[in-house]
Amino acid sequence: MIDSLDAQMLNILQKDGRVSNVDMARELGMAPSAILERKKKLEKSGIIRGYEVRLDAKVLGLPLNVFIQVRTEEQVGRTNVGHCLAELPNIQAVHFIAGEYSYMLQARLRDADDLVDLLKSIGDISEVRDTRTILVLDSIKESLCLPVDRLPTRAPSHKRKKSGSDS
Repeated sequence: MIDSLDAQMLNILQKDGRVSNVDMARELGMAPSAILERKKKLEKSGIIRGYEVRLDAKVLGLPLNVFIQVRTEEQVGRTNVGHCLAELPNIQAVHFIAGEYSYMLQARLRDADDLVDLLKSIGDISEVRDTRTILVLDSIKESLCLPVDRLPTRAPSHKRKKSGSDS
């Protein structure tokens, strides 16, 4: 479980992964060395998995955003097809899902020709039975930020100074 200071740090880092320890320390009223120590603990625990740059798909020439549901003949609980799907070009996300379909994919593409090529590649996987494509017309909200401020937290730990004796 994280404490409230960790949650504040994670919120800051989710908004700007390049923020310096000095700037974060100033904002949180802490020493930069304490920020560094806490950040290392969050990385070591796996809460922070890495730092990424957010790119603008439209500016890069990938304006077509699609979700593709994939129905397979895989045995329940097997995800072999999912690993094959993850290797296809332009796939951003592969989710193993419950319901009528087995997988939900997200892809960013240049145009309809790219979509046709991708659907053919998906169809070439022997266990795939059918697909359903959902074309995104407009994205109202896209965020990878997690609501860490809504998680249960423990009180921040403060290191005690060691006393000379316990008499």
